Amino acid sequence: MNDPIRDAELMMTRRQLFGRTACGVGTAALGRLLAASGLGGLAGMAAAMDQQAHHGLPGIPNFAPKAKRVIFLFMSGGPSHLDLWDYKPKLRDMFNADLPDQVRRGQRVTTMTSGQARFPIAPSVFDFKKYDNGGDGIYVSELLPHTASVVKELCVVKSMWTEAINHDPATTFLQTGSQIPGRPSMGSWLSYGLGSLNENLPTYVVLHSKVSTGKPNQAVYPRLWGSGFLPSEYQGVAFRSQGDAVLYLQDPDGMDRGTRRKMLDAVEALNHQSLDHFNDPEIAARIKQYELAYQLQASVPDLMDLSKESAETMELYGKDAHEPGTFAANCLLARRMVQRGVRFIQIFHRGWDLHSNLTPDIKGQAKDVDQGCAALIKDLKRQGLLDETLVVWAGEFGRTVYCQGPLTKENYGRDHHPRAFTIWMAGGGVKPGVYGQTDDYGYNIVDKDGKIIDPSVEEFTPGAVHIHDLQATILNQLGIDHTKLTFHYQGREFRLTDVNGHVVKDLLK
Repeated sequence: MNDPIRDAELMMTRRQLFGRTACGVGTAALGRLLAASGLGGLAGMAAAMDQQAHHGLPGIPNFAPKAKRVIFLFMSGGPSHLDLWDYKPKLRDMFNADLPDQVRRGQRVTTMTSGQARFPIAPSVFDFKKYDNGGDGIYVSELLPHTASVVKELCVVKSMWTEAINHDPATTFLQTGSQIPGRPSMGSWLSYGLGSLNENLPTYVVLHSKVSTGKPNQAVYPRLWGSGFLPSEYQGVAFRSQGDAVLYLQDPDGMDRGTRRKMLDAVEALNHQSLDHFNDPEIAARIKQYELAYQLQASVPDLMDLSKESAETMELYGKDAHEPGTFAANCLLARRMVQRGVRFIQIFHRGWDLHSNLTPDIKGQAKDVDQGCAALIKDLKRQGLLDETLVVWAGEFGRTVYCQGPLTKENYGRDHHPRAFTIWMAGGGVKPGVYGQTDDYGYNIVDKDGKIIDPSVEEFTPGAVHIHDLQATILNQLGIDHTKLTFHYQGREFRLTDVNGHVVKDLLK
């Protein structure tokens, strides 16, 4: 009888022979160390990596966490803070006036508006209303009536800033802590450091939402939820909104679950042979991923079946929740994932890159996400999950107060603005209320006395929140000291916040 494993061993190239011989001494030493640890030789490497993937790194969390999981709602394209959250009533009297030089302060602009003869001010056409939050109140645009109903739960940060002025580097920066592609995503860092809370679903799941306006504009790439230089088992798993949520989960005709199990066992044996020979951690990651895929066959169909949700719940999320792939449906899926122990859930919603024709298009964008955001927070709270779940709503930057392109009192466009924009968070130990403020133009971050803050001058400026500060704060709520979650690569220790980042303690309870 032919032995396929033995045949594979015999089909060895000259390079493979020298490679295996060269690692012999190290392999023997590693085998002794693993045996002394009770892991039983090289075959225990896969078990060790599996244990790390499930339980995380030793010593992490570094302290008691306030949150166990994160739901990150990413508005790709840069939502306009001036039309949604940052109410600037004085601008109504400045329609079409030039943005003063002392406000612009020579700040960088994109090539899309750098050739304009002037920078005319475009006040928001939308009304704002002040909502009670148990404090001084929060102004919310008429575009977000459902989100306004949960302002008592929101920590609205009006003083975010980033160094990137174009979409790809700014999005990559927010997701990975670096403007240069190739670093691990935030969800991958958390998967690596904290491990999984469940046996049958990925630690990190990505959901993509439909855009009702039909203008998704900015693309999103798998590297935004990739594992970078971390082992590939820590990358996000993207669920599809149509057809099978994960490809190839269904067994082909003629194969039952028992046959699939036998096939995977045979593949695992071959992979273990390769692992013993090459000592490649990616092989151990592949063993883990095959096993997770097998578990997904049973767990994903149940997860995606919304028919078991009550009529009250479906009404809470709205009619869009009945259509797979909508933002509302994805928010409901996120709550179901939280209940099943998924550590990091990211929902992408594109279409916020509104350089022109902003006023009609932003209505559709806001309508897509408004009810889903509010329903998610209400649902998590009534299920007793909000306190241990950190919800983050953010884009990669904001939009300019000055108009790009034609300006009328009814319509305008806005360019990218990285120097001041708004995000919000809820649950997970953050303090409801408003943090930070901008000048009367929504252009610069200012202190409590109205003096313009230049956050790039100092490493950390109270009142201003850099991307790395946000990332450090998110990790803090999960019990992680952001300076201690590191990975050795290319001769140095890397981390999500690079060599920067401060926990913004004023945002926390």
